[in-house]
Amino acid sequence: MSDALAVSVGLSAAVVAVEGDAPQILLAHSGGGSAALGLPSGPFEPLRHRTLEIGLRTFIAEQSGLDVGYVEQLYTFGDRGRSAAPGDTAPHMVSIGYLALTRRPRDGSALAQAGALFRPWYAFFPWEDWRRRRPEVLDATILPALERWIAAAPDAETGRALPRRVRARQCFGIDGAPWDEEKVLDRYELLYEAGLVEEAARDGRRAALDRDRLPQLGEPMRDDHRRILATAMGRLRAKLKYRPVVFELMPRRFTLSALQGAVEAIAGRKLHKQNFRRLVETTALVEPTGAAETATGGRPAQLYRFRREVLEERPAPGLRFGRG
Repeated sequence: MSDALAVSVGLSAAVVAVEGDAPQILLAHSGGGSAALGLPSGPFEPLRHRTLEIGLRTFIAEQSGLDVGYVEQLYTFGDRGRSAAPGDTAPHMVSIGYLALTRRPRDGSALAQAGALFRPWYAFFPWEDWRRRRPEVLDATILPALERWIAAAPDAETGRALPRRVRARQCFGIDGAPWDEEKVLDRYELLYEAGLVEEAARDGRRAALDRDRLPQLGEPMRDDHRRILATAMGRLRAKLKYRPVVFELMPRRFTLSALQGAVEAIAGRKLHKQNFRRLVETTALVEPTGAAETATGGRPAQLYRFRREVLEERPAPGLRFGRG
């Protein structure tokens, strides 16, 4: 096999934690020759790693000092040209993305020693946070740019089943369509196709290179990592509704307000307090510990814990709070 046809397999992890009301993503130096921070990642080495997941956990530990708990495979990313060196002849990298959930360590010395850190994921996707208001970047920048992009090709293009306007309506809720918080990857891919994110210019995409100036739409990430993060965000938002994964991010004891704040932080939207508490009660996901949180500044708040028995009681024990 020639070098031009060689393929390498890479492993990348979107490691998520929640700090206060902010979902955080772990950034690390991969040691792959790039000084830029990105997701923990590295090449799969069959002689060193017995399984893909063992290899992934090894990279996370080496690059951040963290031993994560929940891990699931997301997707395989193999598009040519989705890296920082368009036109290169090096072995093609097929990247397998993973979602991992953890709790931020109280002692951050291991993170600091490894040169890793957590950053709020809305720094990379500011249009995804609807908790306080409709994101200003949508009406100020994204939607006007998409309208110009749509006008340039009003009909369905070769290789596309749907015209640009229909796809923009489905992704960004234009023309009165609802916003679906789970379509994080679809929105990022549409912005990439329209040449509106820095990665598109870096990858040599014509739509981006033809622009005089790119808008500032969140912070870029190394290689394909923002695309992997978008996939992880959409997967986690969907999974909240049918699996109790949010408890992987919570301390052993928590208040219902803290639990609601974590769900809202991930989903990117506010939930009705009484409806949420009624949902938690009817799903029997938690039980009181008998203790109370006294550092709330008001009345002591009851502390709860996750009922792990619920995993045996029914097949889909999630928080079915519906879409925004």
